This record gives sequence, C-alpha cells and structure tokens, in this order.
Amino acid sequence: MAGAKICGLSTAETVAAALEGRAEFIGFMFFPKSPRVVDPETAARLAAPARGKTRIVAVTVDSDDALLDHLAVLKPDLIQLHGQETPQRAAAIRARTGAGLIKVLPVATAHDIDAANHFDGLVEHLMFEGRPPPDADRPGGIGAKFDWGLLAGRRWQKPHFLAGGLNPWNVQEALDQSGAPIVDVSSGVERGAGLKDPGLISAFLEAVRRA
Repeated sequence: MAGAKICGLSTAETVAAALEGRAEFIGFMFFPKSPRVVDPETAARLAAPARGKTRIVAVTVDSDDALLDHLAVLKPDLIQLHGQETPQRAAAIRARTGAGLIKVLPVATAHDIDAANHFDGLVEHLMFEGRPPPDADRPGGIGAKFDWGLLAGRRWQKPHFLAGGLNPWNVQEALDQSGAPIVDVSSGVERGAGLKDPGLISAFLEAVRRA
C-alpha cells in the first residue's frame, strides 16, 4: 500500500484530518509567495499533536540559513527542498539542521527524471512533480501534472514521491500508472487557494488506502 503526504497544512482541523486518515507525512509551507505559508512558531503549535505519529516536513524554497535556523522551533523530521538547491547545498542543509531531506524535481519529460541521479543516496526521498508553467510565481502547489507513466519501473535508493495535480479522484490512476510508493497532495484537497478541506483530505487518504 502506498504512503501519503498532506502538504501545506495551516489549521488544527486539517492536521487532525490528516492524522485521522493516517497520513505518513504532513507538510508545512515556509515560502512567502505560497497561499499556505505559516511561520515556524505556528507550524510548531499545529504539529504538536502529530509528533511521533507522522513525519513532520518543513517545505522550503531556496531558503537562507536564517530560516533554516528558525525552523529549529518546529524540529522537522524532514526538510523539503523545492527550489534550485544543488547537491552541495542539500548536503550543507543536512549538516546545519540535522534533518532528513526531500528533494523535489520538476518533470515535463523523461530527461527531467535523470536529474534524480545527482541526489539519489544524498536525500531521504526524491519527489517528482509536474513542472510549473514558465509564468508561475512559485515552483509547486499549483496542480501541474506530468505523464505519470514516466516513473513506471523506476526505483532509487529510497522510496520516492509522486506529486502534482493529484486529488481523491485520480490518485488511484496515478498510482497504477507510476508505481510510486508515496504520493503528495496539496491543492487537490483544497476548496480554495490555501484552504484545505478536511473532507477532501479524508477522501484522498481513503483513496490511497484502496488503491
């Protein structure tokens, strides 16, 4: 059975829905342009009931060291790198924070997947997400999809994530086509920009369990 991450949480109600649905990962967003952005203190308060029950992820985009140090209040299990971070920067972030890493790779073609080779073994998880359009103001969380079949049969040293454009109605198809061991959802469980819906979170996690 595949695992699931609910990303961009910002209320106690939606954290509770993720926990009740047994999400293996929950994510908090620290990118100012995102409609889901929270500060580290708020994230720490929201994450308190989840500690030890699921893995807590801090989602960052080309973050500076000041933000990384501020994330210590959250004590994330994993830091998600959603920008242009190099393998060298990823290694430096791991050394500075002591947290595990998820590296997001935008995908439009099979060639994009080859970038994973630079991070395989360096990070806990790779995440493959649809490449956003050139005019997008943020690197993810906008529902961009790619050909899920490009991941079929592909494996790396650690279980990888499929992300981008997933929702309760297509996640089974996405899992069938990609064979991904973990899926990540954000906008696909929202009733508006940044507004997570507990019912949609529950439906998504149930669909993953059934897949």
